[in-house]
Amino acid sequence: MPQDTNPSLNKLPFLVGDALLVLTAAWLATSVGPGLDPWRLGLVAVCVALGAWLGALPFILEHRAQVRLAEASGLADTVEQVKGLQTVGSQVAEATARWQSVQASADKTAATAKEIATQITTEARHFAETMQKAHDAEIRNLRLEVEKMRRSEGDWLQVIVRMLDNVYALYSAGVHSGQPGLVEQFTQFQNTCRDAARRVGLVAVEAVPDAPFDKQVHQLPEGVNPVEGGRIAQTLATGYTYQGQFVRPVLVLLKQTDLPQPADPQLPLEETPTKQTT
Repeated sequence: MPQDTNPSLNKLPFLVGDALLVLTAAWLATSVGPGLDPWRLGLVAVCVALGAWLGALPFILEHRAQVRLAEASGLADTVEQVKGLQTVGSQVAEATARWQSVQASADKTAATAKEIATQITTEARHFAETMQKAHDAEIRNLRLEVEKMRRSEGDWLQVIVRMLDNVYALYSAGVHSGQPGLVEQFTQFQNTCRDAARRVGLVAVEAVPDAPFDKQVHQLPEGVNPVEGGRIAQTLATGYTYQGQFVRPVLVLLKQTDLPQPADPQLPLEETPTKQTT
């Protein structure tokens, strides 16, 4: 509510009273002849003093009113400021309550997030352990399967080698019989068997007559030592390669001019081991 900051007092009555007192003092001083007795002189002094006080009184009252108004205005401002501080205090209290609520919610959220993180870590560890166990088990199973396949591969490879050795023995017997028809039939039969074996990677290898002896490809019967520069006389048993690697060298005889041979060499067809490929 706006207030008048400059209140004014009606000074006219005071000024009229002041003028009357001064005129009274002047009348008392001049109405009687020259010379003043003490009591009139006192009245003149009282009238002048009262006139002066009455003339100054409205200004004094106005000043006091202005001072009180200023104090009231300052007090109103102070009250307004206090009210503003109370409002600010209420807002601070409300904000503090909200902050506490937010802090509580944040603590709950952090606790929940921590619990979820712990659960995720535990589940991840269990999952990793399970996957590792499954991986190890799968590796063991694969190793067992590989070993089984290798053993099976070695078994059927040895069977095919023995069959081809028997076929080669039949072919050699046909050649030694001197019957062209029989030799042709055994040759076709041997070629058919070797073609079938070649499809699975097993290839028969025969030594070339009069070729140099190569210990990487050829072997001699038991008890016969190779000599440097020896030449191949004949093939006793064919060698074999499986997928490009030798599983058994070619069993050969050397020429008599290179090395004396035993009187009756034996063909170690059944005892010759075959190498398993890895």
